[in-house]
Amino acid sequence: MSLSVVPKPENLASLVLLLRGDKVLLDTDLASLYGVETKALNQAVARNRDRFPEDFMFRLSPEEAEAVRRLRSQSVTLKRGQHSKYLPHAFTEQGVAMLSSVLHSPRAAQVNIAIMRTFVQLLRLMDTNRDLARKIEALEKRYDEQFAVVFDAIKQLIASDQAQKAQPKRRIGFQP
Repeated sequence: MSLSVVPKPENLASLVLLLRGDKVLLDTDLASLYGVETKALNQAVARNRDRFPEDFMFRLSPEEAEAVRRLRSQSVTLKRGQHSKYLPHAFTEQGVAMLSSVLHSPRAAQVNIAIMRTFVQLLRLMDTNRDLARKIEALEKRYDEQFAVVFDAIKQLIASDQAQKAQPKRRIGFQP
């Protein structure tokens, strides 16, 4: 993604991960979006540590970091000789919002707006899916009652078919 282009929610959605029950963005992705080095982003956060409680930002465990690496291994590889020395930080929606008060640049403001829009779109999508699941469940209950007789008949047919298959087959041909 070019630094001159303002990111759009549809491009950012793939960067959002679900960790510890929260939708988060990793420090490396945020640094790339903001056009700064990951080290510079983390230094700005460290200088303002009191603004980033555990529900705004947390460091990934080694297991979580490895799972993320495996998940992204197809699309992201480090250059030869590069390695990640530290476990990444994950920023929740509130943490990303707080970053705008720590990083002072026009690009940071534009990126922050795009990220907030992405989180809102993901939230709406999740709500829509919950509503759809409830409607399907209600339909299943209603139709299950109406078609209980049909389902019982199908179950009886399956049971009788299995019983026939369990019986020994009659031999064909001459039997002494």
